[in-house]
Amino acid sequence: MRTTPLIMGLLALLFAGTASAQNVDAAMALSDRVLGDPNAPVEIVAYESLTCPHCAAFHAETYDALKERYIDTGKARFVFRDFPLDGTALRASMLARCTAPEQYFGMLEILFRSQQNWARSHDAVGALSQIGRMAGVNDEAFDSCMANEELLDGIVQMRQEGTNAGVNSTPTFFINGTMYPGNRTIDEFASIIDPLVN
Repeated sequence: MRTTPLIMGLLALLFAGTASAQNVDAAMALSDRVLGDPNAPVEIVAYESLTCPHCAAFHAETYDALKERYIDTGKARFVFRDFPLDGTALRASMLARCTAPEQYFGMLEILFRSQQNWARSHDAVGALSQIGRMAGVNDEAFDSCMANEELLDGIVQMRQEGTNAGVNSTPTFFINGTMYPGNRTIDEFASIIDPLVN
């Protein structure tokens, strides 16, 4: 996998001085990853696949504005749920959940920004291992993570729960319980969220 200077810089910034857990507790790794005030009036639950180009586009084009306007201001909390579309996405989800909880959203950013490189690699697991090493997940921890059947089964179950809720494509957002499939612009998010906070 070719690692761009941008990805190297992000990894160095996000994971400087941190070390990921060597032994991952699957129950803790599978707990909801939430960004924002837990008491925010709006909850945005996002079902995404780490190999989905539409999800990567959401993170590149809309997520920062959504975070700045609603999450950072306490108006909304963002919950990420895995909905892997293939085995490569499942492995990437496992890697993200094997990093420390405070590193999780940083790892998602790295994986979405570098998706074109690792997701299309002839050795995607090897490419993920390289990203893991740069984020402080050594080879032993990475292998242990990939072999964690409880974690794997839990992510598959998370996907099934999404399917049961009506998710059949990624990204799909639930905003205060109402489903909105497909990537959306910040203005489209605003038209949904603003009436809920005003």
